[in-house]
Formats: sequence, structure tokens, C-alpha cells
Amino acid sequence: MSGAPPRRPRAGAEAALAHLRRADPVLARIIAAHPAFDPRAWLADLPPMDAFGALVFQVAGQQLSVAATRRILERLRAGFGGRLPTPAELLAMDPAALRQTGLSGRKVETLRAVAAQFAGGTLRDEDLRAMSDEEIEARLTAIPGIGPWTVHGMLIIALDRPDVVLPGDLALRKVMQRAYGMDHLLTQDEVRTIAAPWRPYRSLATAYLFQLEFDAAAAAGP
Repeated sequence: MSGAPPRRPRAGAEAALAHLRRADPVLARIIAAHPAFDPRAWLADLPPMDAFGALVFQVAGQQLSVAATRRILERLRAGFGGRLPTPAELLAMDPAALRQTGLSGRKVETLRAVAAQFAGGTLRDEDLRAMSDEEIEARLTAIPGIGPWTVHGMLIIALDRPDVVLPGDLALRKVMQRAYGMDHLLTQDEVRTIAAPWRPYRSLATAYLFQLEFDAAAAAGP
């Protein structure tokens, strides 16, 4: 917004930005071009999400755009007064009704498996918060249909973990190809290699790169 003052940095943000500027000249230019950037502003258009809600969002969004995922969530929320269902409520839904929101049969099975563990108490938000990123990934990827990309998104959305990158995200790999002047689509290993100097602030760096994708989409228009 023209003339809008920069947002007040979050605690520790200046140190994170200084590190990223030093670590990566490409990121330094992106950061300079977005002085008022809020890495979590995009979540304002979504319902508040705990770990279960973020997993619902991530599973729904597998192989889909954010816009398509939001449409599925809107249909799902419509039956619950504008909020996402609890694990028990999702389990009580007819799988056919879940399919009508736009979820595939496989995604319905995955969400019901996740909901069953939360409803039964074998998965709990507070327990996940006490675990390391690596422990959470190992725990959740044991559930069929949950892969690293799904877990990494949940770590960022629900737990606000600072050092997460999404090497399997196709949009991120494409925007990094452009930003770093590569002549090919980056592999997941190449994403990890480029991201290594960003530690321990890979989540923030990733958010800035996703902003380039949003900028390109806005410039292209409807």
C-alpha cells in the first residue's frame, strides 16, 4: 500500500534479516525490495489453525494451489459455522460429504487417519509443540498420506518454527530457479544446498521467496 509505514519487526526479526542479508546476496536484494514484508500476513485470510487444522490445510493442498485449497476449506468450514471441524467432528462426517468439498478419496482417508489419532489422544497439539522438527516429521510421516511437504507446512503454519524449508514444493523450486538464474528446475537437493546458509532462519527466507511468486501472480493479473 502506497505510503503505508513499515510493519514493526517481530522479536528477533532484525537479527534474522541481518543474517540472511549476509548469507545470501539474492535474498539481500529481495529483502530490500520488500521493506514492509510480514511473513505471516497471508495467514490472515485463513481460519486460526492448531496442528490438526494445519494438517487439514496441508493435506487438502497436496498438489493444489493455495487458492484451490482455500476453496476446499471454505466448503468444509461452511458446515461448522465458519470454523474448521475438530478431529471428532471430522470423523463423524460422512466420507461422501468430505468428498463433496473437493477432497479426493485418498485425502479423505488420510484426514480420517490423522483425525483418529488426534481424537484418540495419540497425537496432541501440546505434545507436538514439545518435540523437535525432526521428531515431528518422523512421527507424522508414519501416517499414510503424510509426507515431508505436509509436515513442513504444518511446522510453519501452526508451530511457527523458524528453520523450515520446503524442498519438495514445486512453486518454491520454480521461483528459486528464476531468482538464482538457474537454467533448470532445481532439485530438492539443490534447494537444500542453497538454503543451508540461511540456517537457522530458513522459514523466513522461504517466506520471502514465496513473496516473489505472489508478486509475479499479482503482476500477471486475473
